[in-house]
Amino acid sequence: MDRFVILSGCSGGGKSTLLEALRLRGHHVIEEPGRRIVAQELAGGGSALPWVDIEAFIRRAIDMSLADRQAAAALPGTVFFDRGLIDAISALRHVTGEPALTTYGPMHRYNSHVFLTPPWPEIYVGDGERRHGLSEAIAEYERLITDYSALGYEAHILPKTSVAERADFVLATLGLN
Repeated sequence: MDRFVILSGCSGGGKSTLLEALRLRGHHVIEEPGRRIVAQELAGGGSALPWVDIEAFIRRAIDMSLADRQAAAALPGTVFFDRGLIDAISALRHVTGEPALTTYGPMHRYNSHVFLTPPWPEIYVGDGERRHGLSEAIAEYERLITDYSALGYEAHILPKTSVAERADFVLATLGLN
């Protein structure tokens, strides 16, 4: 869907902060499925966690991403997603070898412009929900660039600038400023 825009890229690269800036500018936003799943699983003693059962975690992320898309269809205007279905199916292909990109990717399109946060070691911080290191985050980032390109998306690497300048870049690229 052309009005659904993905923010993806390297973990700890500032996606959530940028998403909040876009929300404050009046746009609808959908928070990252992975963080929501981790919070739910930790609160409920579940095991669908990336460091316990990665495949169960990814499958939950796919289900949540599909539900997010359905819910977002009722929202007016541009909707920004912090990660989403393509990130989840990329992870599934990486972990299991399943051809998830060709299964889900063509059926569930987003705006052709995808915005990727590059690795930014100076701001990267692990926490209770992000337990992987920067090297794992960089490997994921490189897979995502390849997978988004393979699905025909135009990847825009976000500049390492202020949050306001990043938001301006995204909105200008989309013609929304």
